[in-house]
Amino acid sequence: MLDIQSLRAQFPVLRRRVNGHPLVYLDNGATTQRPARVVNKMAEYYLRHNANVHRGVHHLSALCTDANERARERVRAFINASSAEEIIFTAGTTAGINLVANSFGEAFVRPGDEILVTEMEHHSNIVPWQMLCRRAGATLKVLPVTDDGRLDLSLLPVLLTPRTRLVALTRLSNVLGTINPVRLVADAAHAVGAVVLVDAAQAVQHLPVDVAGLDCDFLAFSAHKMYGPTGVGVLYGKKSLLDKMPPWQGGGEMVRDVRFEETTYNDLPFKFEAGTPDFIGIIGVGEAIDFIDSVGMEEITARERSLTLLARDRLSTVPGLRFHGEAPESSSVISFTVEGAHPFDIGTLLDRQGIAVRTGHMCAAPLTRRFGVESMVRVSLAMYNTEEEIDLLLRALLRALLMLRG
Repeated sequence: MLDIQSLRAQFPVLRRRVNGHPLVYLDNGATTQRPARVVNKMAEYYLRHNANVHRGVHHLSALCTDANERARERVRAFINASSAEEIIFTAGTTAGINLVANSFGEAFVRPGDEILVTEMEHHSNIVPWQMLCRRAGATLKVLPVTDDGRLDLSLLPVLLTPRTRLVALTRLSNVLGTINPVRLVADAAHAVGAVVLVDAAQAVQHLPVDVAGLDCDFLAFSAHKMYGPTGVGVLYGKKSLLDKMPPWQGGGEMVRDVRFEETTYNDLPFKFEAGTPDFIGIIGVGEAIDFIDSVGMEEITARERSLTLLARDRLSTVPGLRFHGEAPESSSVISFTVEGAHPFDIGTLLDRQGIAVRTGHMCAAPLTRRFGVESMVRVSLAMYNTEEEIDLLLRALLRALLMLRG
């Protein structure tokens, strides 16, 4: 059992008040809060050890370089990759997906080829593939979602063909909370010679992520959604593929030798890490993983699923409320609309009572339209949320609806 009060005490922001009310932070799908230890670790390096990495022979540079490579190893172990060479630091999930779309696309995608995405993807896992298809003359295909928010896997054998080069899907939907059967999709994709990219932005803070067990070829996530800093992320890729892919960006660190006649590129993972990285942010990534490990992923998963079930149970009592996404395998994210009340108005009135939720299409407009709406209210939970906060949410929502309905 988690000691919730001790856990919450590590997050100073959770003690603040908003509009005269205690903050109830339920927008963790957009970004989680950071424990003091992550901020303090980064501050220590900014104030005492700051120096560029992989470039200097002096003491401070060596300290930061060692700390960055320890963080890389922490990430490798966290997602069970086989080698630290397969861990590339990026600016976030979006940057990682764009890296694959550009580099893998240049190496492997040709006119007439196909890219398959799912209907529940974030814009970051749709738009880069649209751009690739336009550049390469390929076709974008879409795996639909069922009424209860699951992938319609019955159509997978039809949509996968020998021309499919890549399948991109989310591990956990940022709108529906659905946990997708990645290994099943990966096995089907590999059977036709396609590779699989997983958007794990919503998963790494909620569920164990094992790239070997999922057998995905690429996996991307952001640190700021897993108690770490903003502007830093990770792209995992199988070494056998990364070795065949050209660099996406040119500059310092990704080169071995530069001549005007020809440039030779660095080894993995540095081939894909052009320029000065956010080396102190990367140290924060390692600290965030240490924090998650100190709590325990099994405990986190169990608690958040319990909170999700409780929140659904409480919200189901609200007259006119309709859930969007009710897949049996889901967690942490609950999206809904309420008859006669605009989601933006609900979100505004909840904020006046100190409750932070997300409203809109959650950067997944094709998915919200599939459910017949342009906007939803999203409650996204984290390990530090409490049963009392769910009760506060329910009471605040009922008050808001009373005001909106007169």
